[in-house]
Amino acid sequence: MKKELITQLHERFEGCAHEKDSIAFWFARELQELLGYAEWRNFLLVVDKAKTACANSGHRPEDHFVETNKMIDLAKGAQREVVDIALTRYAAYLVAQNGDSKKPEIAFAMTYFAVQTRRAEVIEQRLGEWERLQAREKLKLSEKQLSGILYERGIDGQGFARIRSKGDAALFGGRTTEDMKNKLGVPDNRPLADFLPTITIKAKDFANEITNTQIQQHDLKGEPQITHEHVKNNTDVRKILTDRKIAPESLPAAEDLKKVERRLKSEEKKLPGSTPPLPEGKKE
Repeated sequence: MKKELITQLHERFEGCAHEKDSIAFWFARELQELLGYAEWRNFLLVVDKAKTACANSGHRPEDHFVETNKMIDLAKGAQREVVDIALTRYAAYLVAQNGDSKKPEIAFAMTYFAVQTRRAEVIEQRLGEWERLQAREKLKLSEKQLSGILYERGIDGQGFARIRSKGDAALFGGRTTEDMKNKLGVPDNRPLADFLPTITIKAKDFANEITNTQIQQHDLKGEPQITHEHVKNNTDVRKILTDRKIAPESLPAAEDLKKVERRLKSEEKKLPGSTPPLPEGKKE
């Protein structure tokens, strides 16, 4: 996610924050727009899931989701009263967590409400870590798909390892998987991808996706033919990077993703488990 978008979203979320009796909260109808939901009824489904998650975590939903009414402007100066919900920071986080994770607004909101800080640079760092974890999970899926496709064509696990290794050599300018593990100080029992920066993880995933598509579209068979295709795709992806002065083999090792994941989970546990209830609004 680009820094400009992060800054823009940060300003929008800050602008919609309210405070009463030292308690920060957001109105659901305003959050609905921030999170990219066009229809209130669809957004309420997400809110209901968040309430369930709140109860399952041992907290009282009524302390974090406070129903209230507000007036909205209509055409020609008219107004109408509608139901709204005041959400604590914890409630807003649960709403984001139960939203559509493919929406960049949701990804940002999960970070925004989880880090318990209003410093945009901290949000940017954590969001980058979250994005790296998501990229790694996507790479696992594309590798699993490739392995399955190869198995259907009579190529066993060792064959898959050879094909993947030659793809790595093409991506890293001739350096094998083991060469890169040695260069980056990756333990023997750990995957190289757990120590790669986000851009390289995405590059490997992109090459896998192309290979998967090409194998099925052109009904490629046999290890030599598929190896040739996978090497070509990794070579092409490498060219995209090197044309922009990015040499994958020269990028420094990134933090162990297991440590990153543990840290993010630890930060989530620091969310306020219980906060004083919001002031009661007018109820229907």
